[in-house]
Order: sequence, then C-alpha cells, then structure tokens
Amino acid sequence: MEKKSTPIGWLNVLFMICLLLPVLILLMMPGGTMMGAFLWLPIVLLLCFWMIASMAAAARGEQQEETDHTIDDGVRMISDGEQPDAIRAVMDVRVATQQHSAGIFRGRLTAPADEALMRLQSDLGENVVPMIQQDEELGTAIVLMNRPTDESVLERPTRPWLHWLLFGLTFLTTTWAGALHQGVNLLEQPSEIAVGLWYSVGLLLILGVHEMGHYFMARHHGLNVSPPFFIPVPFALGTFGAFIQMKSPTRNRRALFDVAVAGPLAGLVVAIPALLIGLQTTEVLPPDAEPASAMMGHGTSAGSSLLFALISKIALGDQLQDGYLLQLSPLAFAGWLGLLVTALNLMPIGQLDGGHMARAMFGRRVGETISSVGMWSLFLLAIFVWPGLLFFALFIYFIAGRGIPPLNDITPISPGRRWIGYATFVILALILIPLPHKFWHAAEIYCPYL
Repeated sequence: MEKKSTPIGWLNVLFMICLLLPVLILLMMPGGTMMGAFLWLPIVLLLCFWMIASMAAAARGEQQEETDHTIDDGVRMISDGEQPDAIRAVMDVRVATQQHSAGIFRGRLTAPADEALMRLQSDLGENVVPMIQQDEELGTAIVLMNRPTDESVLERPTRPWLHWLLFGLTFLTTTWAGALHQGVNLLEQPSEIAVGLWYSVGLLLILGVHEMGHYFMARHHGLNVSPPFFIPVPFALGTFGAFIQMKSPTRNRRALFDVAVAGPLAGLVVAIPALLIGLQTTEVLPPDAEPASAMMGHGTSAGSSLLFALISKIALGDQLQDGYLLQLSPLAFAGWLGLLVTALNLMPIGQLDGGHMARAMFGRRVGETISSVGMWSLFLLAIFVWPGLLFFALFIYFIAGRGIPPLNDITPISPGRRWIGYATFVILALILIPLPHKFWHAAEIYCPYL
C-alpha cells in the first residue's frame, strides 16, 4: 500500500528559507547595509517563526488524525473489566475514562511512582506510553497513550550537514555583526574580517558549550536528543542563539531538572572567564570622555548588574571609578552577552531552562503559575525598564509554550538538586538586579539608575 506523504520535508525547506530570507533582504538593500532594516527585519523573522510553528502544529494534527480516525472523539467511562491488569496492580482506581486515544485512570498509587512506571512500561509493552501525573482531586492520574504513529519519524537519524551548515552560517553572521559593532562593514571591507572574530568565536563558544551541556546531560539520562541547531541572523547580534531538539520525553522530574540546569551552568563556565579576559582590553571611559561611534562603543555601566559589577571590579580594580563607563572589547561584549543569554534562559517561563527547572522543583501547578508571572514580568520590564527586552519578550512568547511533561511527574527531585536550583535562580537575580544605591560609592562603580 502506498504510504501517505507528510509535510515534514516541506517544513524543513520552509525553515531554511526563513533562515536565509534576512540574508537575501540584506544583500538586496541599497549599499548592502542593514541598519535601515533593523526595525522591521525582526518582525519578518517573528512572522516566519509563527508560520513554521503553525504549519508544524497542523502537521502534527494531521498525523494524529490519521492515527485516531477510527476512535470516537467523545469521552466514555472505562468499566472495571476493561481496565488493564497492569493499572490495577499499581493503582487503586476510582475513576477511569477514555478521551480520544488516551486512557486516563485516576486514584491513589499503591506503589512508588518510579516503581509503578517501570512496571507499567514492562507490562504494557512498547506500543503504549504510560505517564504518571498529578491529579488535584484524587491525587494521581495515569495516562496511557498509543505510541506516536511512525517511529521512523521520531528516530530520524541526525543530519550532520544541516547542523554544520547552520553553524557555518551563524559563524559568518556573528563575524559580520562583530565587525559592524566595531564600525567595519565587511561587504565594503572584506579584508577586515579578523575584526569580528573575537566577538564571533567568544559568543559561539558560549552558546555551543551551553547547548552541549544540555546535550550530554540528556544523553546521560538516556534521552533521544539532537546536536545543537544554531540560528543565524545578519543583523543585531548575528544570532538568535541555539537549541537542541528533544525527541523523547524525560523519564522523571530529576532528569528534567538535570537537563535544564546543565546548559546555563555550562555556559557560565565559559562566559565569566571570557568576560574577565575581555575586560583586560576594555577601555575605561571617564565621565567627560566622548565614546566611540561604533555600536559597542557607547559605554556600558558596570553598575547595571550585581554580577557584572563584581566581575568588572575584579578585572579592573582601581581603574573603575565612580562615574566611569566601560567601552567593551569584542570578547568582553561576547561575555556580557553570555550573561544576558544565561539570564533570559533562566527566566522561569514555559520551555525555557528556568521554566523546566521551576516545574521540576515545584510541580506542574506551581510551575505553570510561576511561568505566567514570569512572562508578564518580562513584558513589564520591557515596557517600563528597558525597551530592548521587548523583542526578546515577543520571541519567548512565541517559542516558550508548554513542554511535554515527564513520564513520572510525581516523584520530587532530591534536596541537593533543589538547592542547586535555588542557587541558579540566585545567579539569575545577580545578573538582572542593578547594584543597590547604598553600595555605589563603596564599590566606586557608577550606576545608571541614579
């Protein structure tokens, strides 16, 4: 029988077109400059991402409809005689229903959640995916779902050429952006490409180590995960970052937490040394100095962040006086961006690293509440504190929806992991909170909120 074609291939083509579209627009602009498109190019990209997300959702819907076309869309009760023996062996079932293709059994577990999950997976076989979730009324819900349609789609082999292509494009766009930050247009002066390399290499190293932290921790927990996808853009910072694709759900909240926290901590291991080294070649500007005209040359206040202030004082010592600004070198700017990227990823929102950490630490209900508060807080910060966050807020709003819950969403994480989570969120606060007023003069660091 002929197999019905799926739109997955077309989605890959559209994904590549959306990544290359800004490059084509840039090259077609008069004079090869990008500044005139600085405001509307992000809007074009957001629309592209929205279109891809919509088509991907439609594709998933078609695949699910193809799988469930023989199943009644209604909800029906499952009688005691129809309930699988494996369920009754691990749960005192009070309510059992079938919704679409999923069987939902609610009640009280008679065995520890980890043990119950192992027994369900062993007894039900590979064609059924059991999930143990929290239930507000009866304590626990076991959800049995048919394994997704075509395993060949989920187990699709990694295509190294795509990852290396995206990495190469991102290397070019970040080198372009790094040179432009120094006032050099590589389309007009291609021989000056070395100008942007310190920024490009530093930033890609930070992003790459961040994602490889996720990757190796996921592999440690036996998850099916892709290598990093880098996202090139030919304006602003030269990239929207990188991500890995999780092809299988996490087994429990411990694995969810470990994979989430590994990325930011690994990225900081590179970002902080890059910042310390880059600050050695950073120019300290007195209050009456005229900053350079390049994008990185307007001067940065060390007091805008507690952590940045501490690192700046360690690196520069007495050179950093009250009222002085920092004209960041390319490597220092990459390190500063590393702190910013870490802070954005640690925001406890949706599928961001911080969102996964919050869910793993506090459970589904509290995690979703924290996520909603975090999303609105980010928009309020963008409106009333720094308008530059608005683009990131919109970007996060589009991509940071609810993720797939762990198979065992009941068993809490260990106290040690919880303390690591608290410490990581303290790092988030240290990056976002400016130096308090009473410490300005004691630290001899200028704060922009005076």
